[in-house]
Amino acid sequence: MTPSMTMPAEASAFVPHTSLLDPAAAALRHRQPAGEPWLAEIRAGQTVRIVDLLGNQAADVLFYNRHDVAEHYSATDTLLRQGGIYLTTGSALVSNLGNPMLTIVADTCGRHDTLGGACAAESNTVRYALQKKFMHSCRDNYLLAMAQADVGLGKRDLVPNVNFFMNVPVTADGSLHFADGVSGPGKYVELRAHMDVWMLVSNCPQLNNPCNGYDPTPVEFIVWDAAGA
Repeated sequence: MTPSMTMPAEASAFVPHTSLLDPAAAALRHRQPAGEPWLAEIRAGQTVRIVDLLGNQAADVLFYNRHDVAEHYSATDTLLRQGGIYLTTGSALVSNLGNPMLTIVADTCGRHDTLGGACAAESNTVRYALQKKFMHSCRDNYLLAMAQADVGLGKRDLVPNVNFFMNVPVTADGSLHFADGVSGPGKYVELRAHMDVWMLVSNCPQLNNPCNGYDPTPVEFIVWDAAGA
């Protein structure tokens, strides 16, 4: 990774890209409770908006090709393709086969992490304390949603995810810093799907770092059909 890829964008340089889509015309509106998992189908051409309802809530998300779950979101391919470590408007989320899965078409937050990964029993223990091991985690959320949906996804399909609204700067020595969020109530990110995908969500239950202000809150998903569909 080159130095230019590790330098965080200045918050003052971010220009929000708002959407013209009307929630009243949406095909689906889903409010996801704090700390809970969800698996949803997003069809090619559809647009999904993820709304940070109360501010600084991290939404941990993975995407899989609905017709071949061996093809999934790839953090490394995505970062290499765009030449940077932060996702925002114009960023294409690329699969492990090099195919664009979705593209961010609107963003009012400006910082979405794809390096920090999902919290788990093991990471809670290493980062915080032994007694944190059994706290609710995103990895457990993913496994629960996979088991309940029974669509061919399992533990071996877990890969590094996108943390929407999460701020994880890379320091000068190359380490990650879980910093205070830069999102706020009502901010959103919007993605347009290039293929039929499963969207696997953990509305992060983390209580030990500032990714969600130490207070998990709901997020909303709004889905529009493709124009003319």
